[in-house]
Amino acid sequence: MKIIEGFAQAKALLSRQAKQETAADGEREKSVRRIIAEVRRRGDAALFDFTEQFDGVKLAQLEVTKAEIDLAYRTLDKKLLAAMKLAAARITAYHREQQKALLVESRRGRLGWFFRPIKRVGVHVPGFSAPLPSSLLMTAVPARVAGVKEIILVTPPQKTGRVSPVTLAAAKIAKIDRVFSIGGAQAVAALAYGTASVPAVDKICGPGNAYATLAKKLVFGTVGIDGLYGPSEVIIIADETANAAYAAADLLAQAEHGAASAILIATSRPVADNVNREVEAQLKTLARRDIIAADMARTGFIAVVADVAEGLALADMYAPEHLCLLVKDAASYVKQVNNVGCLFVGENAIEALVDYAAGPSHVLPTDGTARFSSGLNIMDFVKLISLVKMNKSDMKQIGGAAAAIAKAEGLDAHARALEKRLEDAGQGGT
Repeated sequence: MKIIEGFAQAKALLSRQAKQETAADGEREKSVRRIIAEVRRRGDAALFDFTEQFDGVKLAQLEVTKAEIDLAYRTLDKKLLAAMKLAAARITAYHREQQKALLVESRRGRLGWFFRPIKRVGVHVPGFSAPLPSSLLMTAVPARVAGVKEIILVTPPQKTGRVSPVTLAAAKIAKIDRVFSIGGAQAVAALAYGTASVPAVDKICGPGNAYATLAKKLVFGTVGIDGLYGPSEVIIIADETANAAYAAADLLAQAEHGAASAILIATSRPVADNVNREVEAQLKTLARRDIIAADMARTGFIAVVADVAEGLALADMYAPEHLCLLVKDAASYVKQVNNVGCLFVGENAIEALVDYAAGPSHVLPTDGTARFSSGLNIMDFVKLISLVKMNKSDMKQIGGAAAAIAKAEGLDAHARALEKRLEDAGQGGT
């Protein structure tokens, strides 16, 4: 990995400049708009056509049968099935704790709030080249814990023409209600607007390629979305106490995603050199070394800074999806972290563990959006509804002020609605 020296150079590399739209971006948007329009106009027929065009698969039907899902569950490798059940149990437990802590209602007073789950959620899970059961569990299980009434899964068929049995088994574990063998922008459009086969949903969640992500952006407003997710990214801050082999392994795991950013911020040149040597040694042993090496050459680097404080300042500016603290007394720095999707404290709290089985959802903000957004959580699947119950005493106390503001805005009907209550409450209008 290339090594750069000093805070200023690192800051220049980590500053997220406003992206300029390219000709390719414009063409992609035209393509996605066309796909959405075709799905709205032709429904299921467009879904069949686009699946054949983009995935090379000619489907006989869009929906996966319950029998096929049950068969996949029964015949899946028992060790893998147990692993997915363990992951689902931990994701469930984590989000139940969130539920208890965050979904606290207040209905006793005259002002309060309560929660209601979203009725129907669509989950998009990529899977043409390889199954991604972890993304399914990380998205659908929190929705189920939150009380979502119906969960619809869309995921593309593989080259065989069928959805991966691993994905189908995960769908059964997550208690998915219906599964459709479609993916990409056309699947997002179907979830947003509905077709004869695919029901329209209230919110679309889950990751996808650039086309699926752009489709989510374009249908927002018709439906809710959880977020717009770009390539994965990690910053690791390491000092002289860090295990260089661990740091290198974590950087390589991140780069294995492809089109990802794996960045180390070291507090000294010896730390940087030790980790870099480990990266080079471990890379030789990995099956996907060509992909990893290309990714690291394109977006990865090691920055050498003066201390942990400078590293944290750079991380806060960059707002990464993942931030790992491989430093002495790592827990003491938590209060200084503001902008990150998920924080990993210490050498055993590694990203790969959270990717699969720790408990928090691995669907996290990328591309600097951690400055203003959060990882997928229990709040993504409920609505907070304000509650107002007023009496005449309240009207006497605040009705006049409300009427005065209404008049200042030129909304006489609003003011009059208040003044009528004030008159009945025994207090003249303003």
